This record gives sequence, C-alpha cells and structure tokens, in this order.
Amino acid sequence: MNDLKTQVQGIDPNLAGKDMERFVSKTQNVYEAIEIISKRANQLSSDLKEELHGKLEEFAVTTDAIEEIHENKEQIEISKFYERLPNPAVIATHEYLSNKLKIEYKERDQTTE
Repeated sequence: MNDLKTQVQGIDPNLAGKDMERFVSKTQNVYEAIEIISKRANQLSSDLKEELHGKLEEFAVTTDAIEEIHENKEQIEISKFYERLPNPAVIATHEYLSNKLKIEYKERDQTTE
C-alpha cells in the first residue's frame, strides 16, 4: 500500500474527459471496461480506508468523559493527507489506461440464448 501512495502523488485529482477508444481497446466493450475500473476502485477504497483507520487508531484515546475532546495535530495531518489523495475511481481509471491492471476473467458461459 505504501507503494500506491507514492504512485498516486503524480495523478491529477481533477476529472478530465477521456478518449473512449482507449477505454474499449482492451475489452472491446465500454461496459466491461467500466466494470473493471469500478471493481479496482472498490479495492482501492477499502484498502485506503483500512489503512487510514489503522493509522488513526494509534492515536485513539478511550475516556469515560464525553466532554473531553483531544485534538492531535499528527492525527489531523494524516487525515488531511488522505483527503488530498485522488478519488479511488480516478486512480483506477489511471491504472487502467496506463496498462497497470492485470485483467483476469473467470470462466465464461459460452452458450448463447
């Protein structure tokens, strides 16, 4: 995961138009390409979420008093770093268009209706 954070630093977090011919060049089907990207985005999202929660748990302080609120600058900086990362869908699209995704298909049913 550390490798992912360094890779995404150069990705523009803003959305931009994409050439549809590049999307369908691998799969010949735009819906299939979108499905691949969405599955990878879900993987990235859950991985980043787990990593963020793991880092924030290091700073967790359990107290019985509701009034006590602790601000931790390190915790705030970690949260800001993850907020600045591009959206997982943007990262997945970049990976797909840069040929960084390995696409594997489960056995397809060859019968037609």
